[in-house]
Amino acid sequence: MTSGRHALWPSLLAPDQHGRDDLCAVSAEGVRVRFADGRELLCGTSGLWNTNLGYGNQTIADAAAEALRTASYLSVFRYENEYARRAADALVELAGADHYVRVLFSTSGGAANDLAIKLARQYQALRGMGGRKVVVGLRGSYHGLTFGGFALTGEDLGQQVYGVDQRLVRHVTPNEPGELATLMARQGAQVAAVVVEPVLGSGAVPLSEEYIAELLRLREEHGFLLVADEVATGFGRTGDFFASQRWPARPDLLITSKGLTNGTSAAAAVLAAQLVADVFDDTGVVLSHGETQAGTPVTCATILATISEMHRLDAVALGRRLAGRLEEELGTLVAEHPLVNGTTGVGCFRSVRVTAADRSGAPLPQPEVPSLVSAVREAGALVHPGLHGIQLFPALTYTDTELDELLACIRAGLGLYADRVAARAEARG
Repeated sequence: MTSGRHALWPSLLAPDQHGRDDLCAVSAEGVRVRFADGRELLCGTSGLWNTNLGYGNQTIADAAAEALRTASYLSVFRYENEYARRAADALVELAGADHYVRVLFSTSGGAANDLAIKLARQYQALRGMGGRKVVVGLRGSYHGLTFGGFALTGEDLGQQVYGVDQRLVRHVTPNEPGELATLMARQGAQVAAVVVEPVLGSGAVPLSEEYIAELLRLREEHGFLLVADEVATGFGRTGDFFASQRWPARPDLLITSKGLTNGTSAAAAVLAAQLVADVFDDTGVVLSHGETQAGTPVTCATILATISEMHRLDAVALGRRLAGRLEEELGTLVAEHPLVNGTTGVGCFRSVRVTAADRSGAPLPQPEVPSLVSAVREAGALVHPGLHGIQLFPALTYTDTELDELLACIRAGLGLYADRVAARAEARG
């Protein structure tokens, strides 16, 4: 449905899709989103993977309102503010105060990746290793669309078109430890950091225990910083507050965003381990990074309220229970549906892999994925496009009834999509 073109230029939406009322959200509550065309749809994506507690949490909203009334705007740009101090302390406690000691605030996952890259390179320079400027990422990874994060992103999203400088970035295949070891043997003395998503967001691919073990071993051997990009995996999404808490040893830098404020503020944070902070403290050197809206009272109030609500609701435990049911239901879908040939992911971070509707057995072509997402939306649910299929990120607070509804919408959407493909084939003769 189109109501006419507006001034808004939405992100990652083709120009011929702009102005559609069925793609214009007007409100949200719980796990449902209402659109300008009058429909109310079940959200299977937690917004953009960030409303882990659902929409409209009153405690978080009240905390934001109070901070705006009492403090309005205060920065962490050449100053500190009390809200930022308390939020930083809470994040360190949450992630592990025996390891992390400092927090730098940012405004998005992409900007936080830029910050982590700068932090790693300056850390190496302060240790007398200024030649360590290479940053290693994984193929198929996603770290944002700012210039640093975009360079690190391991899928082709037009980096060359935009002149993104990737000369100091290398990419290796995830879960191929030999490839990483070979790169380190060749260039380890030039590597400042290795940045990984514990679960690759683009394909919902978890890093294997073997791969993580090799990452940790190579860190000890070569001296690079290990950065866990937990923008998507943090705040209960994979079964713990942070996915890297299950690693045998912890990363040197941890990036968090999305669920950090339950999606209510433009917020991100980089948690730094003791060894990183000590180098800056000992030398007295200033890190050249600052963002006007980072660490403001409203942002930090929503961080504190989100952490409080996660504890009150026991949201991590709720997510683990939901993940068990989701695993079971997706297994049934794979076994029973002729177009579904697999599922990947962990916790409430899942993908559904689909085959082409012509029954050839080939993976669903990527250009067809938006049509499948649209069909599921028509059937009543919002899902995210994935690799050869769709991705699911239900709120940790989903009820059994809501999960059943989501799976029913997926089945109906698959059927609707298959019918349309068959109709197109018949029309072609």
